[in-house]
Amino acid sequence: MQATAYTFDPETRSGSVLLDDGTPVPFDAAAFDAGGLRLLRPGQRVRIEFAEESGGAESGGAGSGGAAGRRVTLVTLQTF
Repeated sequence: MQATAYTFDPETRSGSVLLDDGTPVPFDAAAFDAGGLRLLRPGQRVRIEFAEESGGAESGGAGSGGAAGRRVTLVTLQTF
């Protein structure tokens, strides 16, 4: 799935992306590290992959939209 980098903290290597419908989705250091990137700038187009979460209670509350019950497992640059 494609998204746009929204926030990124280089110290924690975590941040969030915006899905094309505007839904913000957080990612952790493990997802960032899986993509092999060193830096991410807001506005960059990225490719993300999801895994289903067991329990689904950690979806982030209101506004999680289509990302509810899923967590990002990979963030890498979108290549054309």
